[in-house]
Amino acid sequence: MGRQTIQKLLVIPILGILALALSLTAGCGSNTETLTIYSGRTSNLVGPILERFSQESGISIEVRYGNSADLALLIAEEGDKTPADVFFSQSPGAVGFLAEEGMLTPIGNDVLNLVDTRLRNKSGLWVGVTGRQRVLVYNSDQINKADLPSSVFDLTSQPFAGRVAIAPQNGSFQDFVTAMRHIESDERAQQWLCNMAESDAPLYPNNNSIVDAVSRGEVEMGLVNHYYNFRFLAEEPSLPSRNHLLSGTDVGALLIVSAATILQNSDNQLLANEFISFLLSEQAQKYFANETFEYPLVPGVEPAAELPPLESLELPDYDIEKLGSDLKGTAKLISDCGLIR
Repeated sequence: MGRQTIQKLLVIPILGILALALSLTAGCGSNTETLTIYSGRTSNLVGPILERFSQESGISIEVRYGNSADLALLIAEEGDKTPADVFFSQSPGAVGFLAEEGMLTPIGNDVLNLVDTRLRNKSGLWVGVTGRQRVLVYNSDQINKADLPSSVFDLTSQPFAGRVAIAPQNGSFQDFVTAMRHIESDERAQQWLCNMAESDAPLYPNNNSIVDAVSRGEVEMGLVNHYYNFRFLAEEPSLPSRNHLLSGTDVGALLIVSAATILQNSDNQLLANEFISFLLSEQAQKYFANETFEYPLVPGVEPAAELPPLESLELPDYDIEKLGSDLKGTAKLISDCGLIR
């Protein structure tokens, strides 16, 4: 038998094996369920629980992280072609914007009913996952608690002007401004923002960087969500950063929820409902309570021992569904005052 004949005989089974392997690979790929999640919550906060969902469900996930407001605007721009199945937002303002754009589909009632009606969309288009209260974080080595203000409106005048850090591009800050517009007025919100700008309030990209700066003494105070400082103190109890609760009637004490929703054009709506149901499961709610120090929203799951019960909080009377109205208007107001550059 010649050498060329032997080579031909060897090639035939090899090609057959390769074809079989490619066939099996293609078959496996077609059966893999993949859920695409746009997350306005950072990977260090929610990455572990998203991975746990994937491992336990067998559903592959693809996550795009970013600023909640930016992701909402991106989804609106992508329109019918958005690859997102689920949007997990830092705040309800961004999902409310998409609801007004007609891009969301109702979540299953079995999932919605896990959460109080006050913490979800009345039409079932989004549901709250965790609760976070706005607070003033301060450096206790630099400021006495007795000297702290009771209202955010005190922060633009002496002795506080220019000493309080803010994160103008952060979704929770923008929701806080939207609530100020509704509770007070557009004019008062604009005046507050412009006064903060004129006093050279220190600007940071997010809550985490503000708490870090306060704990190091780089800045004395900052407006943030409550749980960031608890996470810092869990890692280093000796830090001087402390949370100060503003008056319960003040917009600075606003309770904001993180929110999850399903995109109308998703081809994976059953998987999306399964994912949101998981976020509201006991194990996920306990993760948020004990690992991120947020308030769980499902009855029967207790917050971290360091936190007062959610029902004991004195909060401003405000319908958080309104946070979805005029997201672009709030961003423009902030920008017009020179706080977004």
